[in-house]
Amino acid sequence: MASAKLTWLITGCSSGFGLSLARIAQAGGHIVIATSRNPSRTPDLVAEIEGKGGKWVQLDVDSPQSGDVVAELEKGGNKIDVLVNNAGYSIYAPIETMTEAEARSQLETNYFGPLRLIRAVLPHMRQRRSGVIVNISSGASLDGIPTMGVYAGAKAGLDATTRILAKEVAPWNIRTLTVVAGTFNTNMPNAVVLGETPLPDDFKGTFAEQVQQLLVAGKVKPNGDKDKAMKAVYEVVVGEGVGEGKEAEKLLPLGSDITPRLKGLQDNAGHVIEVFGSVTNGVDVEK
Repeated sequence: MASAKLTWLITGCSSGFGLSLARIAQAGGHIVIATSRNPSRTPDLVAEIEGKGGKWVQLDVDSPQSGDVVAELEKGGNKIDVLVNNAGYSIYAPIETMTEAEARSQLETNYFGPLRLIRAVLPHMRQRRSGVIVNISSGASLDGIPTMGVYAGAKAGLDATTRILAKEVAPWNIRTLTVVAGTFNTNMPNAVVLGETPLPDDFKGTFAEQVQQLLVAGKVKPNGDKDKAMKAVYEVVVGEGVGEGKEAEKLLPLGSDITPRLKGLQDNAGHVIEVFGSVTNGVDVEK
């Protein structure tokens, strides 16, 4: 894909990862279809992307009709080669106090939104026997901090769905890439949403309360540079730079704070096998 001119559909382009990746893809000579919920709020960005030959489309990933945008673009001759599911947000609240409406909102944006676009674009990619689906996930899906339980569940759910999807679409040369991102200098730390239910008294002094206080005070400092991260994503998709020869990889962890989480999962898996290995292998039907 390094020499091909690709069409990228990227969600959540009004700031952060989405905007950074849109700029990098355009700089690489590709066609970018950027999306956001309210393009009228960022006229300068719309003008920037469209001034360089791209397109900016209104798209609310929460809408049940969001997949229609893909159909309209394809019908208009915009053959989507790369779908990047980036739009998302987190409500910070303990699982106990998270309302059902808040939980459903998290799943709508972070799970069902990407799933709808994936399902909409796949028939076209399958027909062309080519395509890449990129999901921007989170280190929370590996091992998150208190108050991020439902967000982590939504991200982990999409990660697991995508692992199966990769097997289903492999016969048609369609690839998937799950980007597990740590803390980055995006707009997410500045757009903190706390759960609407006040913490019960028992939460006083707990880690969950401390996390909420740090978030509100703006004291959670990111480790990663969003532009460096999106350059890595771009290169893995097109097979250049750090991505040369790694196009078949399905998981891209980004951020120094992700390394200890991956190591923790690795150590925990080894511990579980050591403790319960004989039990695990001892419950089969007698042959």
